[in-house]
Amino acid sequence: MKSLLALLSLVALPIMAAEPTLYGRYEYIALPEIGGEVLKAKMDTGALTASLSAKDIETFTRDGENWVRFRLGTKDASNKVYEHKVARISKIKTRSEEEEDDSEVIAPTKRPVVDLELCLGNVKRTVEVNLTDRSSFNYPLLIGAKALREFGAAVNPARRFTADKPDC
Repeated sequence: MKSLLALLSLVALPIMAAEPTLYGRYEYIALPEIGGEVLKAKMDTGALTASLSAKDIETFTRDGENWVRFRLGTKDASNKVYEHKVARISKIKTRSEEEEDDSEVIAPTKRPVVDLELCLGNVKRTVEVNLTDRSSFNYPLLIGAKALREFGAAVNPARRFTADKPDC
């Protein structure tokens, strides 16, 4: 009887979820598959997906599958061309203005999405990243909510660069 009660008490214990790791609004992230580049990234809970600044983006077919060829779109990037299998094509909706009343919806843009390894602190995860020209933004890499979940991350917008340089 005692062993049955002990077993029941174990079953009744709540399962505790792992606490998220707290990161700042901006962090350094390494891209092992993109020459080991380390980029400054914006941790954006308002964005759904991650975006990487790329240029000369060209989709093509290899062995019946969709692939993408691109160059890293950062200030100090080399001219090296990278190729990755396309996981999917995303449709991103944008508005011409921020005002809701008279803003017009622009036709969604299509972006190739690749599964890419990212290293944040000492944690490496494979996440979906869409490729687009972010050269007009301060941060070439945007980490959205899906990727933040993959890292078990919470964001403190008052902090910056809380994880050390990536070490995966």
